[in-house]
Amino acid sequence: MRYGPDAALQETFRLNPPCDAGILASMKLYSRRQLASLCAIVAVAALALGAIIAWKILPAHSIAQKDGSRQQSSPVTQEAPVRATPVQYDAVPSLKAAGPTDDELNSIEIYERANKAVVHITSVTIEYDWFMEAMPQEGTGSGFIIDQDGHVLTNYHVVKDAKQLTVTLADGTAVDGKVVGADPQNDLAVVQFTPKSTPLTTVPYGNSGSLRVGQKVLAIGNPFAFDRTLTTGVVSGLGRPIQTDDGYVIREMIQTDAAINPGNSGGPLLNSRGELIGINTAIYSPSGASAGVGFALPINTARRVAEELIRYGFVKRGWIDIEWVALEPRIVRYFRLPVQSGILVSVARTNASQAGIRGGDQANAVRYGSKVLYGNGDVITEVNGVKVASFSDYTGALEATKPDQVVDVKIMRGTQEKVVKVKLTEKPADRSY
Repeated sequence: MRYGPDAALQETFRLNPPCDAGILASMKLYSRRQLASLCAIVAVAALALGAIIAWKILPAHSIAQKDGSRQQSSPVTQEAPVRATPVQYDAVPSLKAAGPTDDELNSIEIYERANKAVVHITSVTIEYDWFMEAMPQEGTGSGFIIDQDGHVLTNYHVVKDAKQLTVTLADGTAVDGKVVGADPQNDLAVVQFTPKSTPLTTVPYGNSGSLRVGQKVLAIGNPFAFDRTLTTGVVSGLGRPIQTDDGYVIREMIQTDAAINPGNSGGPLLNSRGELIGINTAIYSPSGASAGVGFALPINTARRVAEELIRYGFVKRGWIDIEWVALEPRIVRYFRLPVQSGILVSVARTNASQAGIRGGDQANAVRYGSKVLYGNGDVITEVNGVKVASFSDYTGALEATKPDQVVDVKIMRGTQEKVVKVKLTEKPADRSY
C-alpha cells in the first residue's frame, strides 16, 4: 500500500500498530506547494462571494441624477442618521451659561459704587538712624470720603507722626492732605484734602448696633498697595475688645473673616446694602498676613467721633480729676487692701473731691515706677455701670461720656462700699487719663 510520497512518514505509521488500517488507507497527503495553491483559490472565492452579498443585500448609496434629485438604488429601508442632542445647560448647574449670580451681582453693584469713595493714603514719617540722621519712611493705608468738603475718615495709626500726607483718589488724582483731628483712644483720624472737582462720591452710613453674626460684609481697601481691592466675608463675632498700640482698649469691635491685610487699615466695611458699618482697623495673625480674623471699629462710634474731630480737632470726653494706679498683687499686699482689682485713688482733685472721693494719705507715700503713690485712698470698682478692674476698663467706661454729665462711681473705702455721684469735667487734650 502506498501512503504518500514521504517514505519517512510511511515508516512512522508502521511503528504505530494501534492505527486503524482503514483510516490510513483513506488519508491523502499533499505537498506544501499544493496547500499554497489551495489557499489562494479559497481566498479568491471568499472575496467574490463577499462582493455579491454586499451588492445584493446591503443598501446601495444614493445616485445623483442630473436634475439634482436623489434616487435610492435599493428598496431596503435604512435607519435615519443619529444626531447629537445639544447639552441643556440649565439642567446641569455646573454647565450653566456664564453669568453672575444674584449674590455676585450684589457685590459687583456695591463695589462699583463704593470704591469711588475709597482713597489711598500715603504717609511720610521721619525716623533716625544710629548716627541721628533723618531717614524718611513711607507708609500706606486706606480711607474713605465722608462729605463734599474733602474729609476722609481713616485710622489714627495710618497717619500717626506723619510729616507729609498724599491722598490718591479713585481716578488716580493725587492731592495733598492734612490731619484735622485725631483720637488715639479709638484709633481714628480725619484727613482733609481740597477737592478739585465736585461732587465727590461718599458712602451712606449704616447702623452697626443692629448687626448679627453671619451677616454678609464687604471690605474695600489698598492691601499691600493694591488699590481698591474688594474682599468679602461675614460678621464672625461682635463685641470684641482689642488693644491699640497706644495701650487703649477699643470695645465692641466687629470681627470678620473678610480678608484684611496691611494697607486695608482705615478702609470701609460695608453691609449687603452698601452701607458703612465699620472701619477696618486690625487683624489677628501670627504671620502678619490675613488669617481670617479681622476687626473693624463700629461705624456708630466712628461717626460720633468724626463729628467732633471735624469740629474741635479732638473728642470732648468726661473726666474725673484724679491721680490713680491700677491694682496689682504687690500693691494689694503692701496696703492690705480688701479688693484684688480696681483703681486706687492716689490724689483726688476738683470734681472728684467735691463728689466725696478721697485720695491717699500723703504721709503714706511710696515710689511706684516713675511716680509717687499715696496709699490708703479709695478704690474705684465701677464707673457709670461698667466694672473697673484695669486701665482699659476705666478709660472704656469714660469713652462715651461728655463734660457736665453726672455718673455714678462705686468705691471701696476700707471694707465699706459706697456710691458717689460725680459731675464730669472736660478731659484735658494732653492727658491720656
